[in-house]
Amino acid sequence: MVDGSLKKIHILGIAGTFMGSLAQLARQMGYAVSGRDHAIYPPMSDQLALAGIPVETDMDAPLPEDAEIIVGNVMRRDMPVINQLLSGFYRYRSGPQWLGEELLRDRFVLAVAGTHGKTTTSALLAWILESAGMAPGFLIGGVPANFGVSARLGDTPFFVIEADEYDTAFFDKRSKFLHYRPRGAVLNNLEYDHADIFPDLAAIERQFAHFLRLVPNQGLVVMADETAALERAVAQGCWAPIERFGGAESARPWRLVDHAIWLDGLKIGEFPPNIMGRHNRMNALAALALARFAGVPAELGLAALASFAGVARRLQNRGSADGVTVYDDFAHHPTAIVETIAAMRELLAARAGQGRLIVVVDPRSNTMRAGVHADVLADALQGADQVVFHSPANLPWSPMQSLAALGERVSFPQTVDAVLSTLVAMCRADDVVLVMSNGSFDGLHQRLLDALTARQSTP
Repeated sequence: MVDGSLKKIHILGIAGTFMGSLAQLARQMGYAVSGRDHAIYPPMSDQLALAGIPVETDMDAPLPEDAEIIVGNVMRRDMPVINQLLSGFYRYRSGPQWLGEELLRDRFVLAVAGTHGKTTTSALLAWILESAGMAPGFLIGGVPANFGVSARLGDTPFFVIEADEYDTAFFDKRSKFLHYRPRGAVLNNLEYDHADIFPDLAAIERQFAHFLRLVPNQGLVVMADETAALERAVAQGCWAPIERFGGAESARPWRLVDHAIWLDGLKIGEFPPNIMGRHNRMNALAALALARFAGVPAELGLAALASFAGVARRLQNRGSADGVTVYDDFAHHPTAIVETIAAMRELLAARAGQGRLIVVVDPRSNTMRAGVHADVLADALQGADQVVFHSPANLPWSPMQSLAALGERVSFPQTVDAVLSTLVAMCRADDVVLVMSNGSFDGLHQRLLDALTARQSTP
């Protein structure tokens, strides 16, 4: 049995961004933290090592008797360690439940939800609050360059959290964000995703409707305008005031017109050039709105954006070699692909249109692998000059058939090594390569830069 007086936790599935960030927060709260996962890689391995948190990779090792077990949602019921957990007399909770009960219950929580843009919007919001001297805590599904870590406790009650709709644990199939106790919330957008969890869009809307019920009457919901799925979620019940943002005239009180920000019908300024792409300007607009609810005047929030340094793996410039620039982005949904390509087109236009945009796609997410969006991928990729679509032999659908409309602009290498050789043969000076994957892609980004460097030094 666990001694309730001990502040010790052991995390199953510690290598993921959420659970690894939770581990760091618990350590800062004074807990003795340990954990295990099948494998762990940078940057999370580096962050956990820096925090002094030991990690093991033997998933079937005996569980510690003197610690509460925190269960990540990657843990399946058929795993031997889970049977060990259930057969013993361990105290256990899911990660989101532990976080809500031990940390968020006495914080002023600002939660960012939506199918796309959660990580960037959360990072923007945290940086606006930081620049205003509010020293927030945060847990973000990426590493904001301004902070260098994915999570911290902060010095004030304000806490920014990326509110994910994915399920909580093998024993709790509710969305994670239902544990987060939001005072204010952003709803960026809502589309069908996570086909391994949700049967249809209506099932996700229902989870968002439950989330909205948690925002108090004195709170605030910042919601994307002209988004039918969000409107259906709101129609199921919302007791907090709503501020809408968007680009249409109906968006009130926040409206984006090109690069300009309008609030209550008055132009308050323009986004700085580092906020690249319409989707990122929308993310920033939502962050400004929720920051104002937390006490940051819109003009002060706008000034903070000029020093926002971005987030790892969100339109991240990984470097240049032999005249070719490589960008890394997490996009893995058709809408995100469209918006990311549009942002890169802005970049190319700013440098007088030199070079081609070569887009590399890795169908790694469960939804992408299942082919749920196969019929719209060709349209999503129309903005690319060349497309290299990683097409492993075990995909249950045919990328060649789905992307036939792209003609000779697209190639279909079956392995990551073949993707690399295709790119090295294809790339020429002034090209921009945009690699889109929600995984490590076997280190393709750096491998490409290394290969281009070697090519450059070859006589």
